[in-house]
Amino acid sequence: MRRRRLRIAFLALPAMLGSVLIGTPPAGADPVESTSTAGSAHSHHDHPESAQLVRIGLTGADMLDKVVDAGFDIDHGLKRVPTGIEGEAVVTAEQITELEAMGVKILAEDEGFEWPEEADGGFGAGAAAARTVQPLSHAQTVRVVRADWFTTKGQGFLYVEARTTEGQQASPVVMMQLENDSGQGSSFGFARTMSRFVDSGQYMFHRNLFKLDTRPSQIRVTSSTGGVTTGSVSNWLEDAPPPLTENPGYQYDFIDGYKHPQQLFSRAEEIARQYPDIAQIIYLPNKTNGYQRKAQATIGGTGQAAVVVSSAAWGHEGGNDVTVEFVERPGADLPLTVEVAGKAVRVLLAKDAAGAVASTAAEVAAAVETGSQGLIDRAHPYRTNTGTGIVVPTSGPVALTDFLDEKRVGAPEGEVPRGPATVPVLRIGKHRDGRNPGVLIQAQDHAREWVPATTTLETAERLVRNYKTDKDTKKIVNDTDIFLILSNNPDGANYSFYNFASQRKNLTNHCPDADADPARRNSWGVDLNRNYRVGSAHDGYAGGSFSCISGTYQGPEKLSEPEAENIVWLVEEYSNIKFMMSVHSNGGQLFWQPGAYIADGRITTPRPPMGDEAFYWQSASRILSQVKAYRETVVTPENVGGSSDVLYSSAGNVREDLYHTYGIYAFGWEVGGSIYNPTTGNWQGGSFQPPWVGDPALVSGHSETMEYANGIMEMFRIAAEWGKDKKKPTSELVPGGGKYSGPVDVRFETSEPATIYYTTDGSRPTLDSPRYESTDFREPGQVFHVTETTTFRWFSVDTAGNVEKNYDPENGNRNNYRMATITIGQR
Repeated sequence: MRRRRLRIAFLALPAMLGSVLIGTPPAGADPVESTSTAGSAHSHHDHPESAQLVRIGLTGADMLDKVVDAGFDIDHGLKRVPTGIEGEAVVTAEQITELEAMGVKILAEDEGFEWPEEADGGFGAGAAAARTVQPLSHAQTVRVVRADWFTTKGQGFLYVEARTTEGQQASPVVMMQLENDSGQGSSFGFARTMSRFVDSGQYMFHRNLFKLDTRPSQIRVTSSTGGVTTGSVSNWLEDAPPPLTENPGYQYDFIDGYKHPQQLFSRAEEIARQYPDIAQIIYLPNKTNGYQRKAQATIGGTGQAAVVVSSAAWGHEGGNDVTVEFVERPGADLPLTVEVAGKAVRVLLAKDAAGAVASTAAEVAAAVETGSQGLIDRAHPYRTNTGTGIVVPTSGPVALTDFLDEKRVGAPEGEVPRGPATVPVLRIGKHRDGRNPGVLIQAQDHAREWVPATTTLETAERLVRNYKTDKDTKKIVNDTDIFLILSNNPDGANYSFYNFASQRKNLTNHCPDADADPARRNSWGVDLNRNYRVGSAHDGYAGGSFSCISGTYQGPEKLSEPEAENIVWLVEEYSNIKFMMSVHSNGGQLFWQPGAYIADGRITTPRPPMGDEAFYWQSASRILSQVKAYRETVVTPENVGGSSDVLYSSAGNVREDLYHTYGIYAFGWEVGGSIYNPTTGNWQGGSFQPPWVGDPALVSGHSETMEYANGIMEMFRIAAEWGKDKKKPTSELVPGGGKYSGPVDVRFETSEPATIYYTTDGSRPTLDSPRYESTDFREPGQVFHVTETTTFRWFSVDTAGNVEKNYDPENGNRNNYRMATITIGQR
């Protein structure tokens, strides 16, 4: 049975928020501000401002959105803490003042939230004496969401999430205490207070992460309001099968450094030429804006007398040759006129009866636009100025420039092509005719994220170079159809390599005059991962901005950008694409749907059915186990799940669109993230462009490329197995049908990730019947408290579309569904 496209039904469902990361400009990155003042002969490039790394504290997601809308680059690496959000930012002294005025707290070195290292004393004698242990039931007030044990760099860690039905209380705040045993058969001890997390006014859960010498088998969580529960500890990323890199003769480690888009695309085309039997290039139909800009100058400072001019031609096509000069002539009662000689625009300023210059900035701008004979496309007062000031004559012609430095000192060699770019897709597979499940890997939506591109290229090299010698690779290539976009944002990536290392967006400038002067040029562009159709900020979802200079600017409308249109074209043209991973950096998360929420009430986009959710978790465990196998890097459970739960709301992201519109299992991956340093006992954070070579145990671009390529290869294996899956799932009602003397709690269990459709009204179950849901997000399936005799009828469907017992839910002629009757009041 083919998997149906999901209908969008935006429901009020709870969600939570996890950690995000601040983009830190690398050393030497160009700053934002630049102007040409009166008296300057030429426009000039920026001079670095004095910036510093500061730790910041935000009260919550609402403040985060406001700060981002104000133009601050805060989108990665922040972490959710009980008091709101904490993180880092590289800012100037002036920007620190702006942040403080917005209510952002600048944290001292010793401030900020840390997981406690030592056991605490619990709630105190009074609270402890009042507690009584309550039996578990459907109505329990405290639940263990997850308790995961993992090891990294020789150290053991326990991560716990728990939830209380009374957690929404604000005053008094519900405290929860965690106790764990020290191994099978031991008593509870080692108490810790768990931190309560709230986002957008909604309680998410309590949680804790701490180091332990011995793996516990059970934990006990106690609420200050009296609820108590116990839970078993599970292994996180343990006992994983060996990665492909351990196969005899397997080749890997092909990438020797960061690659700009021209290098990436050239190598993709070369691979297709070298391996024509298993590889080809697909050229996406919509060309990008290109690494090109109009030539500009801001003349006359930044006051009411300032004028911003922009060429009609792209800078490299003649705009950079244009000059503008404001000229004072001798005499009185002279009109404002414009002369053009070749590429030189001379503005002859008006003079009043006393012989004084009388042209305002607004008048000059209008005259230049109409009188430049097509050389100047836009001329306007500076930003929001009305242009009432009298302009000052320049000391000579002011040269316009597009500010593009494709030959900047220290940048990679080679001149960047300036025109619109065509993005190639490297397609790898023995059978590229639609018979096999397609897997789309999309890297570098965000320009400054360099590791995703090298990670994706490394996987391509592994596939083609090991195909003839490694049986596991051959199986992947024979059984899947792989589509690799090495850089989905080549214009922005070139700008990141050659101009402004922290560039996030593409190079399409939708800004009005108020934001269109060259001092804003590093803030122009559209966030491609906010430009899609589902859960968009245009529909009221949080995390996408309407400000054209915001780092999360969503564009003027949905799918306004060719880069986003190309992805839609690709999945519609190749309908066999069933898996997708959008590779980003550097937060160290792996996530899926829901990806966005409406802030008021945290109303998320629809959550996946339990079967899909379980499949995502199962796949994540396999993928992340392969990452860990390289150098023991652990992506922790708190950073895995629905992206609006573990990261933040990202309205209009690509994953949401592909899953809900086309039924594609769409993952998002923030590679990199924190690495545990056993020497210091701390977690070391990553960066967008870490040193390519460094301590192999800590943060480096090379190590991240290798370990996350392991993960992507595992995703290919998952897709290959999914495509061959013909095994039908099985399911049970636990404890099952029978006679009971009183009310009983029952739940469903499945043999594999599968979605259950059921009825209790005597009707035949279909795909339109109620779905078995989880108790809450990140929790197991719901418990039915049965108080009267009830008959359950149900069937299960796995993620590959296999239906239990080959039942046909659409055809009413067959009734081989599952059935169980719970009879209450008899034994």
